[in-house]
Amino acid sequence: MKRSAADVWEELRNQVDFLAEAGGGFVLRRPEDGLEAARRKALEGMDAQVRDCKLCALHTLRTKAVPGEGDRSAELMFVGEAPGRDEDLQGRPFVGRAGQLLRKIVAAMTFREDEVFITNVVKCRPPDNREPFREEIEACAPYLERQIELIRPRVIVTLGKTAADRFVPGRGGMGERRGRFGDYRGIPVMPTFHPSYLIRNEGDRALKRMVWEDMKQVMALLGRK
Repeated sequence: MKRSAADVWEELRNQVDFLAEAGGGFVLRRPEDGLEAARRKALEGMDAQVRDCKLCALHTLRTKAVPGEGDRSAELMFVGEAPGRDEDLQGRPFVGRAGQLLRKIVAAMTFREDEVFITNVVKCRPPDNREPFREEIEACAPYLERQIELIRPRVIVTLGKTAADRFVPGRGGMGERRGRFGDYRGIPVMPTFHPSYLIRNEGDRALKRMVWEDMKQVMALLGRK
């Protein structure tokens, strides 16, 4: 029976943990290299699947699918809603005005851009930047779940209501739900406002303060006070 890359990755990780506990530091280099290679291969293969995906109708409208980018072993993952116009043209997440603001937030958190992983719930642009339909979200769900499984972030930050609904469902709006950690399969999840919402409400300093308070909680959890 052919094993998935995720299974290989988990087996290698267990080998590394066992050898470390047994004092076998002198033999750790090769298993660790194999672990990273398996992780990288699995994620690259999934990126290719996303770019060729035809699981929902959005593929008929896209210029480029947007799998996500960043550190393949990032401790911090940001998940937004869906690609916009600029992202659809470039095949990269968060490259428009909202992306510029997100990267400023990342830098303020003392992370380099290449130290985090950025992706979306839906990997293709919905027409006119509308909210993704449920069937589109469900079609893309296995890709996002696999990314989380392979990257194994210590914290996930959801940007906006669509992403929050996917990870920490609730009845209230973002103003009520942000600022409190939820849980996704043992991973802390911090819901906060989408950068595009901050841009649409540029004069509202209170919104910016709330987002920064949310990020300070994330920083504290990751030891970056």
